[in-house]
Amino acid sequence: MSLDRQYATGLSRDGIEEALVAAGMDLNDLQRADLAPLEDFHTMGRIATSQLAELAAIERGDEVLDAGSGVGGTGRYLADQFGCRVTAVDLTEEYCDTSRWLNRLVGLDGYISVHHGDVTDLPFHSASFTVVFSQHVQMNVADKARLYEEARRVLRPRGRLAIWDIIAGTPGELDFPLPWADQPALSHLASGDHLRATIESAGFSVTHWSDMTEDAVTIMEIFLSAPPGPLGLHIFVDRFVEKANNLVRGLSSGRLRAMQAVAEARS
Repeated sequence: MSLDRQYATGLSRDGIEEALVAAGMDLNDLQRADLAPLEDFHTMGRIATSQLAELAAIERGDEVLDAGSGVGGTGRYLADQFGCRVTAVDLTEEYCDTSRWLNRLVGLDGYISVHHGDVTDLPFHSASFTVVFSQHVQMNVADKARLYEEARRVLRPRGRLAIWDIIAGTPGELDFPLPWADQPALSHLASGDHLRATIESAGFSVTHWSDMTEDAVTIMEIFLSAPPGPLGLHIFVDRFVEKANNLVRGLSSGRLRAMQAVAEARS
């Protein structure tokens, strides 16, 4: 199974459009907050994004790369909240198309450019950005050295790398499917020590490193215990509830850990 097939279901735009209309939304007068329940495809959703943006000290003058952008929720949040320019890149063309459409619907297409591309071979000039923002991406990337070398290349000196990710915990079998992998061959988990060493070797100094597993379990359990609403990731993510429950089970057992980090690009 290819990584593109993991995410490209053909359902994202049509499913989101149908759900918005069914929920009584006017697509000609859609508010940015209307998309919040369905656009953050990562553990803890918007809570995690806002925490990471604060840690990375995002401000209006930043040029942000959202590396592994999905349907664009992170980019829209950053552009809306901080007025910064965002460049989004994702390997799944369907997600890129959906992201562009949603950006237009909420009037943020002037702040966000979306590119179909690989985070290990970024289609951007060196020193193009002040921030690289990456949430739940490296679990699909086997060549982590290349991933963070590319992040360092496109960052200016003293630029920030902001990461929210799932890493390997204690050894043991995981339950599949997971949100990033329907089968083990698509999952490339690293331990926290290995990941941190790889980031530092790529030319970064880690300024913040926090294990957020307990918070992630608490918030995800609350989220999954609530009745599903008309808008949510289940609209376009196949077997979403099963995947999310398997994720929480892995986090609760300690076999998975949730990690939040910020690193500065060395000169």
